[in-house]
Amino acid sequence: MIFNGSVEHAILTQEQPARPPALCRGQARIPPPPRARPPPPPASRLPARLCRLPASGLGACRLPVADTASGLRCDSAPCAMPRERRERDAKEPGTMKEESCTDVSVRSRKRKANVAVFLQDPDEEIAKIDRTVRSQCGSQPWDGDPVCESPCSLIPTPDKEEDELVYPNSTRQPHSGRPARASPLPVLNWANREEVWKIMVNKERTYLRDKHFLQRHPLLQPKMRAILLDWLMEVCEVYKLHRETFYLAQDFFDRYMATQQDVVKTLLQLIGISSLFIAAKLEEIYPPKLHQFAYVTDGACSGDDILTMELIIMKALKWHLSPLTIVSWLNVYLQVAYLNDIYEVLLPQYPQQIFIQIAELLDLCVLDVGCLEFSYGVLAASALYHFSSSELMQKVSGYQWCDIEKCVKWMVPFAMVIRETGSSKLKQFRGVPAEDAHNIQTHLNSLDLLDKAQAKKAILSEQNRVSPVPTGVLTPPPSGKKQSGGQGTV
Repeated sequence: MIFNGSVEHAILTQEQPARPPALCRGQARIPPPPRARPPPPPASRLPARLCRLPASGLGACRLPVADTASGLRCDSAPCAMPRERRERDAKEPGTMKEESCTDVSVRSRKRKANVAVFLQDPDEEIAKIDRTVRSQCGSQPWDGDPVCESPCSLIPTPDKEEDELVYPNSTRQPHSGRPARASPLPVLNWANREEVWKIMVNKERTYLRDKHFLQRHPLLQPKMRAILLDWLMEVCEVYKLHRETFYLAQDFFDRYMATQQDVVKTLLQLIGISSLFIAAKLEEIYPPKLHQFAYVTDGACSGDDILTMELIIMKALKWHLSPLTIVSWLNVYLQVAYLNDIYEVLLPQYPQQIFIQIAELLDLCVLDVGCLEFSYGVLAASALYHFSSSELMQKVSGYQWCDIEKCVKWMVPFAMVIRETGSSKLKQFRGVPAEDAHNIQTHLNSLDLLDKAQAKKAILSEQNRVSPVPTGVLTPPPSGKKQSGGQGTV
């Protein structure tokens, strides 16, 4: 047996008593010493019920007088009690349990351990160890300690309500008397569509952003954020990362900056590449290696710096790393808009070129810090409005015009620049399937387009200030004047 090796070794190595010398003739014979009680039989010969006896109850248990299966009596067992104690227990049965427990506490630890190992098989010992570990883990010694209220004080639990990040100038929309957004999702064969929609909407209430986070960093300017995000787009295109990866990195960066104070501009690149490093590990099947992320910084950030900042960002975000990004909402809206009677929800049903056009508008809008004023669902619905109609937008998003009117007007100069520039063609990447090419993040001259959009924004603001009629809304063309072939509008 595995656990009896030490006991057997101790038995075999005990010193045997010296054999008395032979007696001479006429010498009186000394009576032999009383024979010691024979040792208990090996565990393998004991009945199964005795071999399974737990070690924790050896001192307090009472074995039966006889085993009906083998006829073995318990008088020779280690747990047999002296006659005086049995008579005392018969006279005072109420004190049996108390004295048994006292006997356990004063019993020799070494003898108890040896008997337990002798009677117990390996399976029972392993089960005992497992129960001991579970009881120790479940005891939770921090419950009574006012200082250590939780074992996760250094790594907060993301599903606790107290861990929710709350910013003073967040994009949380106040609850009004209007009913909740109606679910535009079709009937799903793998989940309840109402429950899925509820989870998606609640994500926007959980993952908040602060539109005034730059006020916490006097040394930073909005242009620095735009330059950083434009560079991250270029890195994503070089490494063929998905759009979802970029927008996750953008979300991590903005939410992290809202939790900090007085960040200097020399740390922006490290924070940005670390955010992209986290997003790639979450989204990509084959993310780039750590040294590849360090390489694109041209020596400004080392691998150790990225790993350290990665942990700092995740702890600052309280491990809230699964927002529903802008491009995720756009995917949902377009998928619902193009579903037919015979549909497959999990596979894209919309034209890739339509997705590219709207995504380019969102790529430009996200460079402006003003986008943090609106939720991701509102941004995606407003971009869809500029390429479709109000009726379609309401059908696929559940928003009413009053919900997105402000965002639509804010997005007008960016939409004007995209229309003047023209949409780029779908790029094909080596090693990327053609049906997935539209999901790869691309990089345009976004900073130049941003300057043009901000210039148009200033002009439109001046016109709206002078003229009582607002000019900041682009009306989609009628259905008969839309571009054919599904290339211009939804």
